[in-house]
Amino acid sequence: MDAEPERNISFFRFEDLRIYHKALNYILWVQKKTLPFHEKDHGIVSTKLSHSAQAIAMNIAEGSARNKSQFVYYLKLSKSAIRDCLVLTSLAFNSGYFTEDDERHSREQLMEMTKMLGALIGSLQKAAGISGDEHD
Repeated sequence: MDAEPERNISFFRFEDLRIYHKALNYILWVQKKTLPFHEKDHGIVSTKLSHSAQAIAMNIAEGSARNKSQFVYYLKLSKSAIRDCLVLTSLAFNSGYFTEDDERHSREQLMEMTKMLGALIGSLQKAAGISGDEHD
């Protein structure tokens, strides 16, 4: 009798999601990049960008404890937080706080997370028999 290989499954299901780890990495990147200009902008853009980045991961975590349709709702809130981050990234760049490379990196990360969330939402909607026609 062969023993089944152990799978490292977290107690908290959201910790097994790649999108969650991607969101955590983005939070750390935002914190690192906004620290130098926090005092110059009086925390206006830097604090809002940090909170919006955190909201991506927080909504994933919160939604994972709910049923599938509620999880989809929270994932859509994460997508809204991504759009907030995009606006704040543009503000940071236009204000001279972000370099072109910073803006490009942020946009790339936000686009990738949007695609990952879209795929997860689609998968959950299909599994739950939820119509995917609603706009998010």
